[in-house]
Amino acid sequence: MTYENKWETVEVKVENGIAWITLNRPEKRNAMSPTLNREMIDVLETLELDDEAQVLVLTGAGDSWTAGMDLKEYFREIDAKSDYIQERIRRDSCRWQWQLLRMYSKPTIAMVNGWCFGGGFSPLVACDLAICADEATFGLSEVNWGIPPGNLVSKAMADTVGHRASLYYIMTGKPFSGQEAEKMGLVNKSVPLHQLKAEVTELCHVLLEKNPIVLRYAKNGFKRCRELTWDQNEDYLYAKIDQCSHRDTEGGRAEGLKQFLDEKSIKPGLQSYKRKKTA
Repeated sequence: MTYENKWETVEVKVENGIAWITLNRPEKRNAMSPTLNREMIDVLETLELDDEAQVLVLTGAGDSWTAGMDLKEYFREIDAKSDYIQERIRRDSCRWQWQLLRMYSKPTIAMVNGWCFGGGFSPLVACDLAICADEATFGLSEVNWGIPPGNLVSKAMADTVGHRASLYYIMTGKPFSGQEAEKMGLVNKSVPLHQLKAEVTELCHVLLEKNPIVLRYAKNGFKRCRELTWDQNEDYLYAKIDQCSHRDTEGGRAEGLKQFLDEKSIKPGLQSYKRKKTA
């Protein structure tokens, strides 16, 4: 399926099971405007129903991932709008940056190619995995503009980075590099920019080999369990295991056990079970 010129501020290309989603406002460092937020809701909802798009990669055009919220279009221009319009615009940003992306049914990877500031931290953390360029620059610069970190930026930082580092960058507004982002756990890995797409593509291929139903319940189960008590987790995760087995048309559990116990053709921790091809 082709999505050429379907959206004004977002480019989408699906090839070999990978959906490459590019925030496309390079002249604004891909700052997130109300238009981009509305379009990203449509992008994610559209790709969720596209069987060709099995893994999603979110990146940015030019030398930026995203510079965060567009200070002119998202803040100054809507400040004069009615409360109803302001509420709708805020809801749209949260809808794709966190609600849709965080529990998305397919694996998601943030490919941070350059600047990632402010509001960009919400979709960054909402993605399942993140790979960045060493040359990328991160920053929570809101304090420098007289604005506390908005949306769910502080929550995103607290969930991934922790107390001291989060407050240091929130309170100082100082930027940090891709390599520093890796050290603090904000991203999984930082590599030289010229290796970034190849690194992300290789990770996509690893994910494409996995059973998609099992992968969905594994990743979303982990995210939910961070919010629940131990007793709630026991009930929730066992229910998800049962639901997974019911919905898995490949029969991954039975196939994996057969290959390990009966055929002795795989070794846990060293390789994946061989998925049965379905029509």
